[in-house]
Amino acid sequence: MGDPRAAGYWPTPRRIATLSVHTSPLEQPGTGDAGGMNVYIVEVSKRLAALGVEVEVFTRATSSELPPVVEMAPGVIVRHVTAGPFEGLSKEELPSQLCAFTNGVLRAEAANPPGYYDLIHSHYWMSGQVGWLARERWGVPHVHTAHTLAKVKNRLIAAGDRPEPKARVIGEEQVIAESDRLVANTRFEAQDLVSCYDADPARLTVVQPGVDLDRFRPGGAQAADRRRLGLPERGHLVAFVGRIQPLKGPDVLIRALAEEPLRHEDVTAVICGGPSGSGLDRPTALIELAASLGVLHKVHFLPPQTGDALAALYRSADLVAVPSHNESFGLVAVEAQACGTPVVAAAVGGLVTAVTDGVSGVLVDGHDPAGWATVLGGLLRSPARRLRLSVGAVQHASNFSWDRTAESLLRVYREAAAEHRALIAARLAGSFSW
Repeated sequence: MGDPRAAGYWPTPRRIATLSVHTSPLEQPGTGDAGGMNVYIVEVSKRLAALGVEVEVFTRATSSELPPVVEMAPGVIVRHVTAGPFEGLSKEELPSQLCAFTNGVLRAEAANPPGYYDLIHSHYWMSGQVGWLARERWGVPHVHTAHTLAKVKNRLIAAGDRPEPKARVIGEEQVIAESDRLVANTRFEAQDLVSCYDADPARLTVVQPGVDLDRFRPGGAQAADRRRLGLPERGHLVAFVGRIQPLKGPDVLIRALAEEPLRHEDVTAVICGGPSGSGLDRPTALIELAASLGVLHKVHFLPPQTGDALAALYRSADLVAVPSHNESFGLVAVEAQACGTPVVAAAVGGLVTAVTDGVSGVLVDGHDPAGWATVLGGLLRSPARRLRLSVGAVQHASNFSWDRTAESLLRVYREAAAEHRALIAARLAGSFSW
């Protein structure tokens, strides 16, 4: 008999249970707990469905008005699981509701014929805890994507931010040890999983996220995009897009405006996003900071943008700044580059993959506002260099595709399923040995 891991034996899963406990793919990215992971689940789920795999996403219900089941796209449904109060429950409080959430997930499977789900893919550590239990109950492989890691975040913590609790560290260690397969967004995240969590390299696969290249593409109507968004039509624009919290470093951009290389430049910083995480403690902190530095007149705040409006924001900017203290990938950086806008990013985590230094943008060591002002100011004063980076940005972003991401994940699923079947067969053979 041939090797059950060989290509001919790899079964394609019919239906996947995707777990996203703390944030729904239906939520608006850029505020609360919704961010790149939400985009990832939406885009991957739609493309897996296009490849013939049904996807059911389990997420916690945050409103009594939400229907139990919503069709997100053909072949993709979102199940709202009741677990704890609908509103007013922070992400830090959610571990207390994992038992209730797991119960809802198991009940959904129990209402269907045995073997209804072929595989579990959990996103973030709390979902991994649920996936760990469902895997044992259903007898199917469990694939896990961490997206962010507590030990890494604590090592690179921003000033004023809260460290991740010990309970999360322990929870991540358990999930990483028990998952059948681990998917990392970049090779740097894979290295962190091995060095910080003793992950088994044989169970670890790097699958890069993608970008919607149909939506995020270059355009020549910068002035029109600015008018549409209510932004200044004259002068330079540097955009920050993301959740407003210390981890993302929007304060670095505002502080850079007060430094000499930028203080006298005709430049506006556009801060697009909503408060999140520890940023909820002081939702007006950035306004207060800009006022205290005397640069409030150089800052324009926008609520989170979606779809074509987000693409227009990227195109309207001369540069996009991503001064995060940690990123598992950096989806904003790739989206901006796909629109032809060079990115200035911190040289941390996945941003080293998302941005090619000197080709599609510039990577900055550290978060010193003076250093950021020097880099930003130099680029704003050099249109020829920005043009070269713009060309490189589009070319670099073309290497990222959600179709490619989904196809790579499907290979991981097939391998996990084949290995799971081989393990069961080995156990059965052992139980009948004399």
